[in-house]
Amino acid sequence: MNHIRPIALCVFKNNNRILVFEGYDSIKNETYYRPLGGGIEFGESGEVAVRREIMEELHSEIEGLVHLGYLENIFVHNGKTGHEIVMVYDGALTKAELYEQAEMEVIEANGERIRVVWKSLHEFEEGKSILYPDGLLGMLKES
Repeated sequence: MNHIRPIALCVFKNNNRILVFEGYDSIKNETYYRPLGGGIEFGESGEVAVRREIMEELHSEIEGLVHLGYLENIFVHNGKTGHEIVMVYDGALTKAELYEQAEMEVIEANGERIRVVWKSLHEFEEGKSILYPDGLLGMLKES
């Protein structure tokens, strides 16, 4: 599909760690990480979309939601080019126990199981782990 996909992601911080899902690109043989969130549906604001996605994925509300900015993400994943306009938010999960779980399994709407972990920002800064979308790490350093 050749279209630009609007998405909303929320960065949840826990000391110097952020909550991310672990993805894998089989063509690049690359494990990467990305904050939680997802597609913005027609007629839905970015804020409503990110709240809905986090409720679906983590069964938690978000408090203190702040819009950090936008990123344009043109990428190749598993050999296919994608193009996203990303609304990036910062917020806090209302389910406090999620901050104590090092790792979680989330079941996506399509039934796919994804691994969600708290990952140190230092790992991304030092290049030990890959954080997408491009530009997010810089945005987090500025905020």
